[in-house]
Amino acid sequence: MGVRSRLKEDIESIYHRDPAANSTIEILLNYPGMHAIWLHRISHKLWRGNWRLTARCLSTFSRWLTGVEIHPGATIGRRFFIDHGMGVVIGETAEIGDDCTLYHSVTLGGTTWQAGKRHPTLGNNVVIGAGAKILGPITMHDGARVGSNSVVVKDVEADHTVVGIPGRVVATPSKQSKEKVERRTEMAKKYGFDAYAVSPDNPDPVANAIGQMLDHMHLMDSKVQELCQAIQTMGGEVCTDKLPELNVDDFNEAEQAAAKKRQLEITEFDPSI
Repeated sequence: MGVRSRLKEDIESIYHRDPAANSTIEILLNYPGMHAIWLHRISHKLWRGNWRLTARCLSTFSRWLTGVEIHPGATIGRRFFIDHGMGVVIGETAEIGDDCTLYHSVTLGGTTWQAGKRHPTLGNNVVIGAGAKILGPITMHDGARVGSNSVVVKDVEADHTVVGIPGRVVATPSKQSKEKVERRTEMAKKYGFDAYAVSPDNPDPVANAIGQMLDHMHLMDSKVQELCQAIQTMGGEVCTDKLPELNVDDFNEAEQAAAKKRQLEITEFDPSI
């Protein structure tokens, strides 16, 4: 993949994960996390080419410029997003998969002075909350999530959520939980509500209440559909008219317009300018 395509891919990932992103120019000029990642890609190439002093100097310059310290020996996958960025530290032997997200003040650190693998490995789609510390040569498997200010010193299985000091598992995947999340996501799309706030591991009571409302509306829709089908079978004529689209006030229209604008920015973006 060329530089142009890689840059466009990174910008698209920021649009998808940060609702505060308003334009491509804003991202290019004001997202230190992306600046740090691109400077790291250069320093990583220098490091692998055995230009190690030059690589470390560029890494130090990147830390001064962005507040993000990434050792040039660290391996980073595609569509990596560092939100805010200040205070993030990524050690030399850290390995990060695709589509991972780190918030500010996260540390991927070591626990020994001995040479060799001493920093964490992150699988794909891992999310690390602000201030969390992931220490030692442990593995965060695909889809793992870490709560803010947690300290993790043991492996975390795929799709598990850990919080606390030391980190402990508070949410594990199951067939029922995945089906509930998928169902709520579809209902949220239908009614114009952002499903991000109804994550099953979100302790916000308001978000949980909205999630229960979505479950209730899904059940009511299913019951009404079954009732209409039964009456139609008996010869009645009900539910023949299509339900009107639900309009969630002016805020929903404004959010949809903003989403279209962001998508247009992505489509029209040309990294060559």
